[in-house]
Amino acid sequence: MPTFSVIDPATGEITGEAPDCSRAELDAVVAAARAAQPGWAARSVADRRDALLSIAGVIDANAVELARLVTREQGKPLPVAVAEVAGLSHWFRETAALDLPVTVNQDDAERRSVTEHVPLGVVAAITPWNYPLGQLSFKVGPALLAGNTVIVKPSTFTPLSSLRLGELLRGVLPDGVLTVVTGGDDLGPWLTRHPGIDKISFTGSTRTGRAVLAGAGATLTRVTLELGGNDPAIVLADADPDQVAEQLFWAAFSNAGQICLATKRLYLHTDVYDRIAARLVELAGSVVVGNGLDEGVQIGPVSNRRQYDTVAELFRDCQDKGYDILTGGPTEGFFFRPTLIGNPPEDARIVQEEQFGPILPLLRFDDVEDAITRANAIEYGLGASVWSADPDAALAVARRLEAGTVWVNEVMHLSPSVPFGGLKQSGIGVESGRAGLLEFTERRTVTVKH
Repeated sequence: MPTFSVIDPATGEITGEAPDCSRAELDAVVAAARAAQPGWAARSVADRRDALLSIAGVIDANAVELARLVTREQGKPLPVAVAEVAGLSHWFRETAALDLPVTVNQDDAERRSVTEHVPLGVVAAITPWNYPLGQLSFKVGPALLAGNTVIVKPSTFTPLSSLRLGELLRGVLPDGVLTVVTGGDDLGPWLTRHPGIDKISFTGSTRTGRAVLAGAGATLTRVTLELGGNDPAIVLADADPDQVAEQLFWAAFSNAGQICLATKRLYLHTDVYDRIAARLVELAGSVVVGNGLDEGVQIGPVSNRRQYDTVAELFRDCQDKGYDILTGGPTEGFFFRPTLIGNPPEDARIVQEEQFGPILPLLRFDDVEDAITRANAIEYGLGASVWSADPDAALAVARRLEAGTVWVNEVMHLSPSVPFGGLKQSGIGVESGRAGLLEFTERRTVTVKH
């Protein structure tokens, strides 16, 4: 089988090879998944719960190997990759505890009517490169618990950890229930337009999400789309800079800023702007940027050439426009120091576009109404946060922000029991929690007349 190379973003060297799936091979994978699905769905929910718990055990037993693969292909520091793998097994365990509700609509002398949730069939789970294993948390466990079979297609930049997980799960699940396929740029469109696919769960850019939706439209394939975000954080005048600055820093620069829910626009009230900006500059200068396998590294490289070029282009635009670059910039290879841009205009590219990298605009405001208006005046609506010493005041602002998830005095906290999803151009549907589980089902009502 032909293969393609996977590059370690920290060294630029080839870290592995992945199979380049052909169209005929994909057809065979889909056929196997379709053949396996009725038997998998016929198993009791209790059996499928046990399978999820077994998967979690396999992940835990191989956590170090999987985490090193994530670091070598994605670039993040090894402790962060270890936490990603631990989060995956935790999500499988918590998902196993969810239930599929049955609603009794009518039960009397005339008839009994019951609505239940049944599996869709074969699910295509398409994952991005920023969290190559973590993103499986929201797709594989719920889809399997609901009785679907799953075909995982990881990013071409980060396929190795998903492939290895697929290998480790051989024998844990029946053949055809979970398959990992990797390939070039054609594989995604082949998969999303395949007539044998019943559901697409996609995480990635809004641009690609539109293409996925268009492809699915021909067969009315069900979709869940978790797409881009340009997430604002609003810091009110009474916030304590000493308490919030470090949290705000990592809200923006964790995983080198390559998180859909990361803070990407930081609105600071003028009363706290200077103190918070100064502390952020200090933190940016002190963090250790380097190879994620090296001891003490806190921020790794930008994960691939394409994304590095996007971040570098936005940085050059800031330079060309004469914006105030407080600190940071590119170094060598794919490495980029945490970069802060001081109060660029609202129509600047670095404000209006999703950077998805370690560069953050700091935006000054005097009036909270102005901050809310500016925060909402964008096509995205994934996440947002509000920071204040007065939780009630922050909550009043939070309820006016156009985002699927809004945090007060924290950011990026997710839970297996809590659904999340985007508004506007940030997605369709939700992931996680019971609502996320039900995205992998269809409602069926059965009525019996006595």
